[in-house]
Amino acid sequence: MNAIINRIKPDDFPILIAGGFVVIILLAGTAYTMTVMGTAPLLTPNYLMTQLQIGAFLGIAAIGMMMVILLGHIDLSIPWTMAAAAMMATSVGGPAAIPTGLAIGLLVGLFNGFGVAYLRIPSMIFTLGVDTVLRGLMVAHTGGYAPQTEATELMRWLASGRVLGIPNALFVWAAIALIIGVVLQRTAFGRAIYATGNKEAAAYLSGIRTRWVIVGSFVVCGLCAAAAGMLLAGYSTRAYQGMGNAYLLPSIAAVVIGGTRILGGSGRLTGTVVGVILIVLLNSVLSIMQMPEAGRQIIYGTVIVGMLLVYGRNAKITS
Repeated sequence: MNAIINRIKPDDFPILIAGGFVVIILLAGTAYTMTVMGTAPLLTPNYLMTQLQIGAFLGIAAIGMMMVILLGHIDLSIPWTMAAAAMMATSVGGPAAIPTGLAIGLLVGLFNGFGVAYLRIPSMIFTLGVDTVLRGLMVAHTGGYAPQTEATELMRWLASGRVLGIPNALFVWAAIALIIGVVLQRTAFGRAIYATGNKEAAAYLSGIRTRWVIVGSFVVCGLCAAAAGMLLAGYSTRAYQGMGNAYLLPSIAAVVIGGTRILGGSGRLTGTVVGVILIVLLNSVLSIMQMPEAGRQIIYGTVIVGMLLVYGRNAKITS
């Protein structure tokens, strides 16, 4: 037992804790449904696959959010990046739909990265302003009404289709997670992200082009948000205004719950994935218990504030 404990790294504890809470949520939800409904739908393969399919949209957005949080920054433009990418993709339609949506994410990421890295504007303020600009542009584009254009067949297939009983959205999430995982662990860019997040000045003096690292991370975040938005449009069969609003707090919460240090420099992609699963299952159980949306937002906010207090105290102690 001691040998197993000694093999556990400090970064593993948040993942283990989050995994433990996943089990607790499943058991608590099962006990509730058995008592009230007389059945246990939470433990059926179809239910779990459906929850993972829904979680894929949040999971992709959370991966992008993790990239900027590892730098000690944050991207508050995710909601309308998702909406803008989806709305423009469905407006264009055809084979150009997905490339158009990704181009929107790329441009937003480049703009965010330039503002934070070169203009030195705090990421929270700059990305919030970009989010507002995107909202205005989309309202102008649609004339203030929800767009009537539908998602393309490919978007619907990627979001709602299944192969061998496994949702395609889950394959997309897994592919993006695999690519980002390799980038973070096996490439110079990934190592530069951790170094910049730990101490940007020291990373710069060691020869790392920190501005490029910041821009690159925001670009990845923008692309992930765009991909999540287009998948969500495919799942909903259309794009609509405000479709990404419900994903901002949960994406931050998933990253923080998974053990990524909110001040940057430390975190693992596995933790973010487990954090997403925890939030999706928690949201599902709260829905079954008929918890109002306000209560869910309070829970997300409490988790984020609590973890911020923990990380803030650790940073003060180690500085």
